Amino acid sequence: MNDLGAALRAWRDRMDPAAVGLTHASPRRVAGLRRGELAALAGISPEYVARLEQGRAATPSAQVCTSLARALRLSDDEEAHLMRLAGFAAAPDRIPHLIPTSLHRVIDHLDDTPVAVYDAVWRLLHWNRLFAAVFGDPAGAAADERNALIVQFESRNPRVRQTDTERAYFEHSLVADLRATSARYPNDPDVAALISRMAGNDRFCHLWALRAVAHHESAHKTAVHPDVGAIPLDANVLTTQNTDLRLVVLTPRPDTTAREKLDRLG
Repeated sequence: MNDLGAALRAWRDRMDPAAVGLTHASPRRVAGLRRGELAALAGISPEYVARLEQGRAATPSAQVCTSLARALRLSDDEEAHLMRLAGFAAAPDRIPHLIPTSLHRVIDHLDDTPVAVYDAVWRLLHWNRLFAAVFGDPAGAAADERNALIVQFESRNPRVRQTDTERAYFEHSLVADLRATSARYPNDPDVAALISRMAGNDRFCHLWALRAVAHHESAHKTAVHPDVGAIPLDANVLTTQNTDLRLVVLTPRPDTTAREKLDRLG
């Protein structure tokens, strides 16, 4: 057994089966979760759990680590430790893009609101079902189509409508946010590549030359859905501590029919 296996076994042993809805009339011969129960909760095979705990398996993927962390209800610090044991320690000069379990839990409780998670260069990493229903499912989109900066300045999402004032504010805020990110991660190749690409856009270049620095925190936009029509939304951006991820929560604008339309799509 290696350190990764020992940690997984200890976390499995401490897990209360009742906390995840597992109850049995007969006495349990093991403390915590059985291997098969953890496997079912994480969506992997019991044999693979056994190999991981015994140190006989290859390093698990980041996705498997995240699934195990969610199943074991690890804290953010414990999940970060799991990632380090599996070889996924984030370099200090690279933008984080692994979503902690605690953030997944928050998203799971916001199923009546469109929610998405972006990294520090506004690359879409995760979204809930209602976000996909409102704006179109990003699952099949190319990488460029998942970056909010590229979409805003180069292509535009046909399901999003902004007034001239809303667009001007949004673009100024995004570029100022990218300027702040470039200072925090001066050696990240993704930051350099995005700035180099955007240098061919006149609107971006004008705003970049202003050298404004700020965190993008909010915006107003109207989603245009083919079935329910216009959905006026307020976007609020919450930046997570230590991971620099951006949780974007889109709430219905007051005194509009947006709430009713979101409920229909939900």
